[in-house]
Amino acid sequence: MIKKHTLRNKTISLDSKEEVALLRQAIKFSTRKKITDLNNKIVWQDTFYALRYLPDSFVDLMVVDPPYNLTKNFGNRTFKQMQSDDYCKWLDKWLSKIKRILKPNASLYICTDWRSSIMLPQIACKYFVLQNRISWEREKGRAARNNWKNCLEDIWFYTNSSEYKFNLSAVKMQKKVIAPYHDNKGAPKDWYEKEGTKIRYTAPSNIWTDITIPFWSMSENTEHPTQKPEKLIAKLILASSDEGDMVFDPFVGSGTTAVVANKLGRRYLGIERERKYVALAIKRLQNAENDKNIQGYENGVFKNRNSV
Repeated sequence: MIKKHTLRNKTISLDSKEEVALLRQAIKFSTRKKITDLNNKIVWQDTFYALRYLPDSFVDLMVVDPPYNLTKNFGNRTFKQMQSDDYCKWLDKWLSKIKRILKPNASLYICTDWRSSIMLPQIACKYFVLQNRISWEREKGRAARNNWKNCLEDIWFYTNSSEYKFNLSAVKMQKKVIAPYHDNKGAPKDWYEKEGTKIRYTAPSNIWTDITIPFWSMSENTEHPTQKPEKLIAKLILASSDEGDMVFDPFVGSGTTAVVANKLGRRYLGIERERKYVALAIKRLQNAENDKNIQGYENGVFKNRNSV
């Protein structure tokens, strides 16, 4: 049965009938059926199985939010925390298979929590060129009694080679000017006035404090336990791909990467093994056909915090 929500609760839910109908739109790979068109598809399959069917050098950008090294329930399955060496082996198992499907100038962003962040570079640096580490404030969460509240996550920025795209103008930040300087003629220096407010556009740093985790009154919200905000993924896609590029997510979950790629005019391919999340991803993609809005990103500008 579909959960009943209050009028203000915009969380996307599906009943069993709708879930079954949506799942018919997902694809599955097999030796008996050759699938050549991978544009704008959600694959309902285990990533480690599906990767073998993907062609070489077809991905422009990979954005991936893999299970962190924590015990966490995802639908009907549980990802169990491992010893550090075992988690590194798990990372290597799929990262080693990713390289061949990336174009020579492709970029990839890999999400981690603070524990997993210690281990990720040990493996990823074997195959890719490290460019940066983005740390972003995940303001949602409970305080700890005997430790600092954990509200930090990382995104590791890698490229397949020294040649790669980075669209700085697409991700510049709009900031309010506190000390407006003028040149010798009295004209504004590196700022202008907009609707009575003095602002300037600045290059973004690798510390992000403007992200809001999806919650019940946001139309992008689902029941996925580790859903990333569309605004977060939009920054990555805008910076490291062009319109028409292929964006790939091998652990697509409830579909955020695919949805944002769709809204920003990119092609997408996502893989997910949990039927509930596959259906949610397809539902969100259907919604995106009629609503291209990304909360917190308006008229080409990233706002300070997401709207609700």
